Amino acid sequence: MELLVALAVLFIGLLVIGAVVAIIGLVLQAVLWIVLLPFRLILWVLLLPLLLLKLLVGGILLLAIGPIVVIAAVVGFVALLAAIVAPLLPLALVVGLVWLIVRATRPAVA
Repeated sequence: MELLVALAVLFIGLLVIGAVVAIIGLVLQAVLWIVLLPFRLILWVLLLPLLLLKLLVGGILLLAIGPIVVIAAVVGFVALLAAIVAPLLPLALVVGLVWLIVRATRPAVA
């Protein structure tokens, strides 16, 4: 019984230590965020023209390369479909022939 109480006290102590460490980490993170906020804002204002230039260049490249990518995607899809369907063609022919034979030998329904 004493061992169980000792383990419970140890566990509660570890929980308290973990909570204190977590709170200290959160406080440090908040302080660091507040201290670095002016630098982040200044860099954002200074780099905004570069971000707009990146957006413009990306849009122009999308207009230039987009149709090529779409055509390549369609060709790839057709190739994938052909790779899936090609092995099934002999089976489809056999099934079709069996169906034709069964249909031809069945008596006509009047």
